[in-house]
Amino acid sequence: MQQTISLQAQRRDTAGKKAPALRRAGVVPAVLYGHHVPSQNVQIEARAFEKVYKQAGESTLVDLQVGDEAPVKVLIQEVAKHHLHLKPIHVDFYQVSMTEKLKVTIPLKFKGESAAIKELGGVLVKNLQELQAECLPQDLVHEIEVDIAPLRTFEDTIAVKDLKIPSGITVLTRAEEKVVLAQPPRVEEEAAPAPSEKEVIEKITSVGDEKKAEKAKKEEEEGKKEEKKK
Repeated sequence: MQQTISLQAQRRDTAGKKAPALRRAGVVPAVLYGHHVPSQNVQIEARAFEKVYKQAGESTLVDLQVGDEAPVKVLIQEVAKHHLHLKPIHVDFYQVSMTEKLKVTIPLKFKGESAAIKELGGVLVKNLQELQAECLPQDLVHEIEVDIAPLRTFEDTIAVKDLKIPSGITVLTRAEEKVVLAQPPRVEEEAAPAPSEKEVIEKITSVGDEKKAEKAKKEEEEGKKEEKKK
């Protein structure tokens, strides 16, 4: 059973131009909405939200309490961040219905050891970092684990169909999609050794001799032409 994650919010009357003042005060503007739920503006303490967001991400239910009202089950739907310091500047909370299925994105967590990596020196290639899925809110999981132990050789791969999916979750990502594999280590070509001083001199001499031979041949041909004219 997953641990309950709670977050306190307050109703927000300020909007628009007043939002920067809230952020300077350590408060993040947010909106709460959902299916058959009227939208309302709220605000949350920045540090408290960052802590919860680190725990829950966008695939774990959060108990959001607005003021003195009863907590509601929400998903963190979207987090807008500042383009410089990447701190949250606005958050969307989606209130879920516990009887309606959700389409969600569930992160993948890679664990274990692979012989192809540890013993053969391969490179782990993660083709997917998350899965598209559908489930009821109570069946939602924070992440799905991927054990990389089956990657014993460079021919082995792990596809979506090979994963252990928790009960109640329907994966929408294509079953044949490769999740992770091991590639052989890259072997850099050895650089050609720099020529020695002797080789450089010999090459210059050789080129010089070729040029002298070409010049002598040309002069000989020009001499023959002159003799014919006479």
